[in-house]
Amino acid sequence: MDQTAEPHRARRGRKPGEHAAPASVQVLDRALNMLAIVSSRDGALLTDIAEAAGMAPSTTHRLLTSLASHGMIAADPETGQWTIGVKAFEIGNGFLRHRKLGTISRPYLTALMQESGETANLAIEDGGDVVFVSQVESHAPMRAFFRPGRRGPMHASGIGKAILAACPDSEVKSLLGHRKLKHFTEKTLSTHPALHADLAAIRARGWSLDDEEHTVGMRCIAAPIFNEYGEAVAGLSVSGPAVRLSYERIGELGPKVREAADALTAASGGRRPEGTGQEIS
Repeated sequence: MDQTAEPHRARRGRKPGEHAAPASVQVLDRALNMLAIVSSRDGALLTDIAEAAGMAPSTTHRLLTSLASHGMIAADPETGQWTIGVKAFEIGNGFLRHRKLGTISRPYLTALMQESGETANLAIEDGGDVVFVSQVESHAPMRAFFRPGRRGPMHASGIGKAILAACPDSEVKSLLGHRKLKHFTEKTLSTHPALHADLAAIRARGWSLDDEEHTVGMRCIAAPIFNEYGEAVAGLSVSGPAVRLSYERIGELGPKVREAADALTAASGGRRPEGTGQEIS
């Protein structure tokens, strides 16, 4: 009897990928983690990526090379730094196309930037954080900048508070109740009672203010964008230095930001719930 026949039959009897799957999943997890590391930086060296990923440089290089072959990342031959690739950008834009807001919002962001002279932003809520998805920068030398994909805390963000204020208290509690509200500046609303009091004021007037609550010297005015069910799914804002965004200027821009958010809501097929955002005297 052929001594190799039985082992051969055993191998053929396995389900496809039965033993390869765990290893393949691990490689995929590592590659995705590496992609996230590269995308969070403006260029990273192999050694820095390997250290951040907790992997050997040789393994890191193999995975980087594989990602590069698919256009997900790219290497600068002169500096040796790895950056996000065109293919990853195309995939990310697929998300924005699905949400529609990425494309539809551009004229509204541009108009808001031109009218205010400040940077205009679009962001969504994800997992209790604010994620910036689009921006039109101010032409001023000193201006706000939020990298698309950047995450921020909802309680210390103009857009974050605008979205929270459009939610019922039960949903706010679900999103933030289990979290410690991180303290960033002397003005950060880092207690739940203080935050809820501010949300009540935001609900009354229809727009929010980040008054140097995340970054000293920077202010942000925002308003929520609603879907067809009247749910806040995103926010529109203008942000800039406090020296230009005085309280008088904020009072002028707040209603304009809300008007732009309402117009974008309508353009994307959404609706503002009735009885929200009445101006306060």
